[in-house]
Amino acid sequence: MLEKAIGGGDRRRTGVLIAAVTAIVSGIAVFVNGYGVRAWAGVADATTYTTLKNLVAAVVLLTLAVVATRRNLASHVVKPRGLAQWGGLAVVAVIGGAVPFVLFFEGFSRVASTQAAFIHKTLVIWVVILAVILLREKIGFMHVAAVALLVFGQAALVGGLDKLSFGTGEWMMLAATLFWSVEVIVAKRLLRDLTPLTVGVARMAGGAALLIGYGIARGAFSEIAGLSARHVMWILLTGLVLAAYVGSWYAALARAQAVDVTAVLVGGALITAMLRWGVDGAALPSGAGLGLVAGGVAVALIAGWRLPRAARSS
Repeated sequence: MLEKAIGGGDRRRTGVLIAAVTAIVSGIAVFVNGYGVRAWAGVADATTYTTLKNLVAAVVLLTLAVVATRRNLASHVVKPRGLAQWGGLAVVAVIGGAVPFVLFFEGFSRVASTQAAFIHKTLVIWVVILAVILLREKIGFMHVAAVALLVFGQAALVGGLDKLSFGTGEWMMLAATLFWSVEVIVAKRLLRDLTPLTVGVARMAGGAALLIGYGIARGAFSEIAGLSARHVMWILLTGLVLAAYVGSWYAALARAQAVDVTAVLVGGALITAMLRWGVDGAALPSGAGLGLVAGGVAVALIAGWRLPRAARSS
């Protein structure tokens, strides 16, 4: 419907628009997870928290897949075929839905949400490098300018690169971001033949199964009996937000270049920064940082919208 509304069934432009929605969801997710991790700090470790949150997201996506299947909506759910597709989905589950979540949220429990947002949004740098080399995606001057604006803007939002100290938590989050950058490339290839919902279910359901196995092996769920309604509320809320993020992210990635959607995703940092200012009462973010990130996102949107169709094949 959206593709028809913007004219000509242009999947690329639809993908860029969906990426903008994903950026909003991402910004909210980083902010809300800051509360969730802190709420769970005295009850269970970050791995238990992220396992249960991911399980909620997996249940949501699985439910959508079941409903789509029963209503014969084949365009939304495509069963994988062959070793290559099944293997690719397994890789997505491991490096997208399992390992990086452990690393990211263990790190998240030790750092500020602004630093977490900065590290996660460096995803655009790694994706650009990998997408150009492995996917042969086309980038131009506008893409380079957008990435430069986004990186410098993010740095300004955290007070400058000199304020970004790297301890164990930050390194764990960077490792998670690198895993996710590889996942983007694998998922982009899978999305040529599979639907976003199919890949999303594999990522979250497969990843949740691995996380549960890991948690059981280390005795991480012994604290569940003592959970309060408040803890359950945070798990449900963050799980729903995660499901929305995964669904919209893959929908955007299926339609536009990985470079474009990842660059637009950085706009989530604006949402996180403004929420911390408006809700938490944190200091007003750097005007220069906000301006640079906003400018970078605007340039990325224009680049994804205006480049010739021939340069968009991926």
